Amino acid sequence: MKRVILLSVLLCLFIFGNSIAQGKPEWNGIFNTINQDVQTNSKAYATLKEATETIGHRLTGSANGKKAEEYAYNLLKSYGYKDLHYQPFEVESWSRGKLSVTVGEQDKLQPVKAVTLAHSPVKSEITLELVDMGNGLEEDYLANPDKVKGKIALVYLGVLPGSKPGTKTLHRSEKTAIATKYGAKGIIIINTPDGGILLTGTASVTGKLIPIPAVCIGKEDGLRIRQQLASGKLYSHIAMTNFSGMIKARNVVATIKGKKFPTEKIVIGGHLDSWDLATGAIDNGIGSFSVLDMARSFKKLNLQPDRTVEFVMFMGEEEGLLGSKAYVEEAVKNKSIAQLRYMLNYDMTNDPKGFSTTAEESKELFQYIGNIARSIDSSFKNQFRTGAGLHSDHQPFMLYGIPTGGGSGGGLPNNAGPCYHADCDKFSLVDEQGMKNTVRFSAMLLYGIADAPEIKAKHFTDEETKAFLLKNNLKEPLQIAGEWRWKE
Repeated sequence: MKRVILLSVLLCLFIFGNSIAQGKPEWNGIFNTINQDVQTNSKAYATLKEATETIGHRLTGSANGKKAEEYAYNLLKSYGYKDLHYQPFEVESWSRGKLSVTVGEQDKLQPVKAVTLAHSPVKSEITLELVDMGNGLEEDYLANPDKVKGKIALVYLGVLPGSKPGTKTLHRSEKTAIATKYGAKGIIIINTPDGGILLTGTASVTGKLIPIPAVCIGKEDGLRIRQQLASGKLYSHIAMTNFSGMIKARNVVATIKGKKFPTEKIVIGGHLDSWDLATGAIDNGIGSFSVLDMARSFKKLNLQPDRTVEFVMFMGEEEGLLGSKAYVEEAVKNKSIAQLRYMLNYDMTNDPKGFSTTAEESKELFQYIGNIARSIDSSFKNQFRTGAGLHSDHQPFMLYGIPTGGGSGGGLPNNAGPCYHADCDKFSLVDEQGMKNTVRFSAMLLYGIADAPEIKAKHFTDEETKAFLLKNNLKEPLQIAGEWRWKE
């Protein structure tokens, strides 16, 4: 019996010791202080409200985009940051001009409400036959590779009802690239939400101008046109003018130096820019202004973890991850890329119930942090998810093998999903407590990673990065984008 008791005690000591090794006992007090500060003093909701009212949209390269950069810089300065700077980069800016879209029989074309997708040509005017290409995936073209050649492709943004089980969709830019590959001279993309909502966003996988005009139309119009195509030929006339030219934009970077490992860096960011149809309150005000408020809380509470923390407001995400690519390119150039231990990305994150990461090795650390968060507020469920996707500012970091992560398990407030990249993305959709939850739980995650005794997640080697991307089925979209650098 004594031997059994002794073994049980030793086992408990091992488990307890191993658990403590993931974090530090003092985190309980620190996390409670973060929670109290954010619940009482958060400025995330108020500053986002002010920005949407006084700036409006935050399109990269526009006068509004510059105002947004200055707003974030001055806000961080008001919070007490002295280690604060702009990171300028030059981009090919794009903005919409005039657009006219008509569809119908050759001599009976009727106007259709539409919006130009970004990086469409500066000027284009075509009148061509319209061809239904279903979901716009490679498989939709392979059965008849010449079907769309010299014509306009009509494709669905998501996955059409009735598609074969397991059909996966691609980004609008990847669907545009496939249509171009098979000789389409234009593309009309059908949006997925009800109510005639129009979606904007880039149709370019590279952030450069594409050779064909690309537009989005509402779901109801699109499905009606598909039905008409099933019984006869239709044509479409697309006429557009847009602007494109080289401009300068700036990321905004605020730094807290680590007290023990100052050359090891944790980057946390969100894209400050938005499209120009609305204010971008959801995409990505709720993410970027939550990161700004985490910076406020760290400074107010005088938090200085063992590793350096950088708060980054990225510009140019919507036009091709331009700001985050510029950040990584500079880190490669000045050889500081090896110092980046983790990148946390907040893009439309709201009311998280857990944490996500590309690194399975981080599970113990993340759940240790999450257990403390859950003990403070049981609404946080400490869910854990691993995996990866593309098309946000974590991507350039991930492609260099850097572990990435952030909040997960939440949901957009007030049925905001249909307003993604649309003219209904407005501040009235934002939920104040949802933003507070993002700030307080994510500030705990940030502090925990930056202060951890050990970060088990390491940089992937080039071959490990390749294996990881293959495991997550990211080869095809990266090949379409020209970012798959490995040869078979």
